[in-house]
Amino acid sequence: MASKTEDQAQTIGFLLIPGFALMSYASAIEPLRAANLFAGKSLYRWVHIAHKDQVVSSSSGAAVPCTARVGDELALDLLLVCAGGNPAQFTHRPTLAWLRKLAQRGLRIGGVSGGPFILARAGIMAGHRMTIHWEHAPAFAEEFPDLLLTRARYVIDRNRVTCAGGVAPLDLMHALIAEKHGSGLAIRTSDWFLHTEIHPGGGPQRASLGERYRIHRRDLIAALELMQNNLSNPLHRDRVAKSIGLSTRQLDRLFRRHLGKSFADHYRSIRLETAGELLRHSTLTITEIAIACGFANASHFSTCFKAE
Repeated sequence: MASKTEDQAQTIGFLLIPGFALMSYASAIEPLRAANLFAGKSLYRWVHIAHKDQVVSSSSGAAVPCTARVGDELALDLLLVCAGGNPAQFTHRPTLAWLRKLAQRGLRIGGVSGGPFILARAGIMAGHRMTIHWEHAPAFAEEFPDLLLTRARYVIDRNRVTCAGGVAPLDLMHALIAEKHGSGLAIRTSDWFLHTEIHPGGGPQRASLGERYRIHRRDLIAALELMQNNLSNPLHRDRVAKSIGLSTRQLDRLFRRHLGKSFADHYRSIRLETAGELLRHSTLTITEIAIACGFANASHFSTCFKAE
């Protein structure tokens, strides 16, 4: 894993976790192939790595054969862990130990989509800024409250690289290709995939609240932001109304007119939506999820969940 000269190809390892997100994986590996094509030589090589079976199935069932196993001695320049589904359930100790070993050697290690969850589980993300797909973020924040999680598209922090997945790896690979071989090749590669609008690493993962709810009123958007940022300890209606300069009656009218629900009903729906994500993407108990989403206990949460 020693540094290579400019003339030597970089070797990228893709550690594929069963159920890995196919879109994210393709968005990471295809730019490497295109860069080789346009350069007329092998700037990048890649190797697929499995922790168990030699053929790993993706989220859609597409299978990728792997030529290496966790624990193999590989001359890598970068290792990317690709995961999807519920990465919180991945607890394979030999893999986690191998990641720690590679980190101790100074290898640049990254995670894509749910992959950052596994890097955190291995204990190699302390002190590094990082990101993860928004769907996994609530469960991640509950399990690793002390890690420096952002909602960015991708983060490159020294020898750690994390990416939210989806098509964001196209942006990440653009940055990595430019870092090594210049912006000209990076732009040509992105253009080949019709990826003409390159997003910065700190760009948003999701549409804005205004776009998602199709609203333009700043006071309503401000109220929604307050609600989404305070789930475990829900804010009282009076406090939200005061924060945006309205009376409680005006606040309720605003929600009913633009969202079709009262303030209280919509706040409960936001908390239940987050609870549903935690149920699907974490290993937290029902009681832990209830508390994290501002419900008094598991019974109260179950009653509200069924009613919704």
